[in-house]
Amino acid sequence: MKGFQIFNRASTAITNRATPSKLLIVLTAAGGAFLAISDDSPFRSLTAGESGNDGGKKKKLVVLGTGWGGTTFLKNLKTSAYDVHVVSPHNYFTFTPLLPSVTNGTVEARSIVEPIRNIVRNKPYNVEFKEAECYRIDPVNKKVYCRSIQNLGHGENEFALDYDVLVIAMGARVNTFNTPGVEEHAHFLKEVDDAQKLRRSIIDCYERASLPTISDEEKKRIMHFVVVGGGPTGVEYAAELHDFASQDLASLYPSLKDYLKITLLEAGNHILPMFHKKVTDFANEKFQKDQIDVKTGSMVVKVSDKDISTKNRATGQIEAIPYGVVLWSTGIATRPVIAEFMEKIGQAGKRVMATDEWLKVQGCDDVYALGDCASIAQRKALEDAAAIMKTVDKNNAGAVDVGDFKEFVKDIYERYPQVRKYLEKNKLKNFESLLRNAQGDSQKKIDIEALKKALSEVDSQVSFLPPTAQVASQQGKYLAACFNKAGRCEMKPEGPFRFQESGGRYPFHPFSYKHSGQFAPLGGEQAAVQFPGDWVSIGHASQGLWYTVYASKLVTWRTKVLVVSDWFRRFTFGRDSSHL
Repeated sequence: MKGFQIFNRASTAITNRATPSKLLIVLTAAGGAFLAISDDSPFRSLTAGESGNDGGKKKKLVVLGTGWGGTTFLKNLKTSAYDVHVVSPHNYFTFTPLLPSVTNGTVEARSIVEPIRNIVRNKPYNVEFKEAECYRIDPVNKKVYCRSIQNLGHGENEFALDYDVLVIAMGARVNTFNTPGVEEHAHFLKEVDDAQKLRRSIIDCYERASLPTISDEEKKRIMHFVVVGGGPTGVEYAAELHDFASQDLASLYPSLKDYLKITLLEAGNHILPMFHKKVTDFANEKFQKDQIDVKTGSMVVKVSDKDISTKNRATGQIEAIPYGVVLWSTGIATRPVIAEFMEKIGQAGKRVMATDEWLKVQGCDDVYALGDCASIAQRKALEDAAAIMKTVDKNNAGAVDVGDFKEFVKDIYERYPQVRKYLEKNKLKNFESLLRNAQGDSQKKIDIEALKKALSEVDSQVSFLPPTAQVASQQGKYLAACFNKAGRCEMKPEGPFRFQESGGRYPFHPFSYKHSGQFAPLGGEQAAVQFPGDWVSIGHASQGLWYTVYASKLVTWRTKVLVVSDWFRRFTFGRDSSHL
C-alpha cells in the first residue's frame, strides 16, 4: 500500500502541475519555452509589473515552447501582471510518455495532445500564441527572432518579439553523437509526428515483405527491426513492438511470423542502467523469453539505408546488421538555438545551459529556463565556507562553538542540499556531527580551517537532475508559484539566508526536486516500477498501476477520456493495423 500511496501523491502532483496556468509561462522538455526578467533580484521585474512602478504597463512575458515545463507553468500561472506571448512550432501539448503506445496503435495520436489555446483560455492573464520556431535569442536587446512554420513567403515568415521576461523551455534534440547516417536513415521518438512515421514504417515493412517478388533473404532484412539505446524509451518501444507483432500482426500476416526479428542495441554493459538490478535482470529474462535479441556493449558506428554497423566494445569487431526499420533512442543534446545563445552569455563549451537554483539563467538578466534545455548548477558549499563562517562568527572572534551554527543549519540545508545528502549517505545524525568529526577535539572551537575540512567532501553529493517530464513539470509549477507570489515575497522573503552576499534572505525557496518513482513497461501487460528508496515492484500489478498513474497525469479530462477509451478499444478489438 505504501507504494500506491506514493504514486497517488505523485499522480496528483503532476496532474496539478499540468494546469493551464503552467503552460503559458514556461515551456519545457518536449516543447520548449523561454522566460526573462530584468533586475538584480531574480523576480524583481515581475514585482514592478504588479505594483505599477512602471506606470501601470504590464510586463511582456515571452514563453518559448509548449512541452512539459512550459505547459505546467502556464497552467499554474495565476497572476494578471503580464501580457504573455507563447511561441512554439506546435500549437498543442503532447503527453510524451505515451508516444511508444502511439507507434503500435494502442493509443491514437490525437488522444495524447491538447491544443495550447484550450489549456490557457479563461486564464487571468492576456495570452497570444504564435505557431513559429525561435531561431535566435538576443539577450542584449531583449528580443527573440522567430520563423513561422506556415511558409508564407515574401519575407513574411520571420518576425521578432521583444520581452521583459523570457522563459526558455524549448526541450532538447536527439543526440546522434555525429554518427554517420543516423539523421538520414533512423527514426526518432520525440514528437507525435515521429511516432506516426514510425508506425507507418512498420506497416510498410509488413506490406512490402508480403509481396510475391521479395526473396526470402530480403524478407529477413525487411522484417528485422532494430532499436538503438537500452534506456526506458528504447526498452518500452521494443516491448510495445513485440506485443503489436505477436498479438495483432501475426494473425494478419501469418506468412511473415517466422521472419520477424527484434534487436535491442546498447553501448553500455546492461539495459535500463538507471533502474535497480532486479528490474534489469527481469527485463533481460523477459526479452530472452520473447526472443528479443539484446546486444550489450554494441556501439553503433554507421547507419546506411539497409544495414547498421556496430562495434563490439570488448573485441573491437565490426558487424553489419541488415534492418528494415531502426529507432534511435540514445539520449538528448542541446538545440542549435540554445547553443548559440549560450555563447552570447558566456556559457560556451558547456554541455547544457546552466541556471541557478531559482531557474534563472546564469550570466543573463531576466531569463529563466527549465526542462531538458537547462540544468541547475548547484552552488558548492566549500566555496562559501568563508562566507558561512563570517555569518556565524558574529563577534569576529575567528572561531566559534559548534552550537553557534544551530541558528543557520536549516538555511545551510536548503541552500546546499548536498549537505543533507552527505549526512544521510555517511549515516551522520546532523550537521553538528559533521562538524565534530572535523573538529577532532570536542573542546576545541570551530575555525575556518575546521569548517573547510567538514565541507571538503560534501560537494561530492552534488548531482544533476534527469531530463524527464517529471522534473520539467515540477520546475514549471515551481516557477509559476514564484511569479504568482513575487510581490509578497519581495516584501517578506521566504528563502534561505544569503551567506555569500550582503546578508538578508532570498525572496523564494530554491527549487527542490521530489522524485516520485519511475516506470519501465516491459510488454505482455507487465511493467516494473521503482519507487524512491529503490523499492521495486514488477509484474501485472505494476502494469495496472501504470495505467492508473498515466491516466491521472493526462492534462485535461478530454485526453483522459480519449486515452482510456483507446485502451478499452484495444482490449476489445485489438490494435489497428491500417496503413494511414
